[in-house]
Amino acid sequence: MESQDKLAIVDRYVEAFANNDLGIIRELFADDATVEDPVGSDIHRGIEAICAFYEGALGAGPTLALSGVPRCAGNAVAFPFQVRMPGMSLDVIDVFEFNDAGKIASMKAYWGPDNVHKG
Repeated sequence: MESQDKLAIVDRYVEAFANNDLGIIRELFADDATVEDPVGSDIHRGIEAICAFYEGALGAGPTLALSGVPRCAGNAVAFPFQVRMPGMSLDVIDVFEFNDAGKIASMKAYWGPDNVHKG
């Protein structure tokens, strides 16, 4: 996978939140993917569990804004962004690992209580 392909997937992920579009999420993730958000929490396994997780996340109405330049290495991309909702924001770094078909095979979100900001 080329870097521009990985960056395009990051853009589509941000677009899914901007448009509250679960279909984009379903398009991006592999059927057997895993999501760990945040790292250390229960892992969502498989596309149906992942879509259920994102349905709740998208339903809360957040928007995402990149807060730095994504970094591509090997079969992965890491990118910092901010989740914005009325009255709060959250600084996150996501890491996507891709399978041979160019789908997200693993997503890990790095954030904790110190990354939540009121106001």
